[in-house]
Amino acid sequence: MTRMLRRAFALAICAAAAACGSPSREPLPVTPPAEVANAPVARVPVAPPPPPAAPASSAVPSPAAAPAPKLDPATFPQGAIYVCASGAAPQRTITAIAFDEKAGKLCRRHPEMGPCQYERNLCRRSGGRVYAADGTEITMATEAEYDRKVMRVRFQAK
Repeated sequence: MTRMLRRAFALAICAAAAACGSPSREPLPVTPPAEVANAPVARVPVAPPPPPAAPASSAVPSPAAAPAPKLDPATFPQGAIYVCASGAAPQRTITAIAFDEKAGKLCRRHPEMGPCQYERNLCRRSGGRVYAADGTEITMATEAEYDRKVMRVRFQAK
């Protein structure tokens, strides 16, 4: 009897561990080109920056010492408030996030507001990193500062 209980317990633990695994990351949905003009939020792919030229020196730098490529705000489409960058250098995808005029004005003035935060979190859930239109990254520390600014309270269901 003890043996059956151990097996049942082990099976229950394995099932719980499988259920708690990391969720699969889906890519950030992109707005179809025909709908961009009328969409309240448009997610448009941006061409990745060209790879940097190889240095002329004969020393080969280690991959760990290579800095992450910076995003050039000049390559962002007009009106983009945020940019979502995901993946490593060769397969890196960059998606610009632009809002309609009314929501865009709100997000520029009050980035802590819900619609703006929703788009940033959607980017992070897809495995991306969020950058502002000026090229600075919006980290979770920045999000925490936004939450303090509006005294946002999160309730968790049990």
